[in-house]
Amino acid sequence: MAYLLLALSISSELLGTSMLKASQGFTRLYPSIVTVVAFVCSFYFLSISLKTIPLNTAYAIWSGLGTVVTVIISVVIWKEKINTASIVGIAFIVIGVVVLNLLGPGHGSSDDAASSKGPIHTVEEQSSLH
Repeated sequence: MAYLLLALSISSELLGTSMLKASQGFTRLYPSIVTVVAFVCSFYFLSISLKTIPLNTAYAIWSGLGTVVTVIISVVIWKEKINTASIVGIAFIVIGVVVLNLLGPGHGSSDDAASSKGPIHTVEEQSSLH
């Protein structure tokens, strides 16, 4: 369910970004309204997905896919040009997202090391233990 919410967040962000271009600097009313509503939805769905998905993983997926698909939209719909440096940069983003998903939180010994340190107590709990 969390990844579905993340997908909704990414979709909303893509709509918002496309409408941001269409709003022509917020001079066109309807694209401007859609931009604001889409970005509010995007951050809302992202925040809900963060209840389950680690922040670094969710944000990497959100920003990575958002960037890649935005570039595709800009080329296909807005007829903007793309160069080799852009393609290389996008490839690095995709590689980063893949690495975080394969080797990020929950995939290594860093979680085991953190859990072996024992429970973490608040200041109030620590003072009552003494």
